[in-house]
Amino acid sequence: MAERRFDLRQDRRGMYWDLALYVPTVIALASVAFQLWYSGNEGFTYLLMFLTTFMALIGFNRVAKTRMMWLPSAVVSFVVSKKGVVLETKAGEKSELAQNVRFFSDFAGKSIAVTGIDLQGKRQQCIFHRGQFSSVAEFDEAKAALRIFK
Repeated sequence: MAERRFDLRQDRRGMYWDLALYVPTVIALASVAFQLWYSGNEGFTYLLMFLTTFMALIGFNRVAKTRMMWLPSAVVSFVVSKKGVVLETKAGEKSELAQNVRFFSDFAGKSIAVTGIDLQGKRQQCIFHRGQFSSVAEFDEAKAALRIFK
């Protein structure tokens, strides 16, 4: 298998979908928490505020890192070869996943994930969405290239 490079782009359509999922969830959790706070049930309020914060952070990370690639640690391209997968971040850093490289695909066929241990011994995992590729054919090609790590 020859080495194959895949360049990623921002996924605005996916970003809108994620915002439509996470924003109402965070608002609903916060609303219920505030209602419980003023009704005297403070113990359950703390739990709901923790869940609200947790969901907000998950949503922010998903939108800012994987969909829009705003964060410096966001993967902007990757290279697949028989030896492993080389990830390049927005900050220009490269890390090669060389040990325990695994490939996962969701059942809907809209995203793929790669996990592995880089040369420094750090475990890394990356999720790539279909909208981040220039075409569906390129997404399918990336999925086929990564299938050797299944």
